[in-house]
Amino acid sequence: MAVEAVIWDFGGVFTSSPFEAFNRLEAEIGAPKDHIRRVNATNHHENAWALFERNEIDAARFDELFLEESTALGFPIRGRDVLPRLSGELRPRMVEALKACKQHFKVGCITNNVVSMHSPGQNEVQQAAGAMGQVMPFFDAIIESSKAGVRKPDPKIYLMMCELLGVAPQNCVYLDDLGINCKPAHELGMKAIKVVDVDQTLAELAAATGLSFA
Repeated sequence: MAVEAVIWDFGGVFTSSPFEAFNRLEAEIGAPKDHIRRVNATNHHENAWALFERNEIDAARFDELFLEESTALGFPIRGRDVLPRLSGELRPRMVEALKACKQHFKVGCITNNVVSMHSPGQNEVQQAAGAMGQVMPFFDAIIESSKAGVRKPDPKIYLMMCELLGVAPQNCVYLDDLGINCKPAHELGMKAIKVVDVDQTLAELAAATGLSFA
């Protein structure tokens, strides 16, 4: 494969995974471990998260729907208690890898996000860390689900990015921390890398691109 573009997810790739913060919330309130993750994965095309990330509902309605969905799965959690846990800590080595890739390839970002004061970059922690400000300027193209009205894993959003970058899927590497989002990228012909940790990710990215990441 001749790589022409590297396409990245944001949360869980350039920042630590929000699922770590979700687990901490679960421990604090006595909820089963990974309960929030199960809520997110149930009816994942039309649940509260999906509607919010496509900007089809506001934060107040998300709060209500998430409470209904979490209660139905055995433990009530309000959506308003989950949103502040979305942001993670910046991973500097991933940012350096992005900079290196940009010197050789087109780079794009596809992020499922929400219109909320707790979106990445919109809270005090993220503003202090400058995560969005440090990373987003490097991309040649950015697609946000809340603005595009379509979200991963819908194949349309990957094809939209390919069109923006002027590349074929077969000439792209795609990185995401969720396997469900890597699957459609792979099916379209991209080299998909599931981000588990930084060392593993950079080793796979190096093998796919021929670049070296310190």
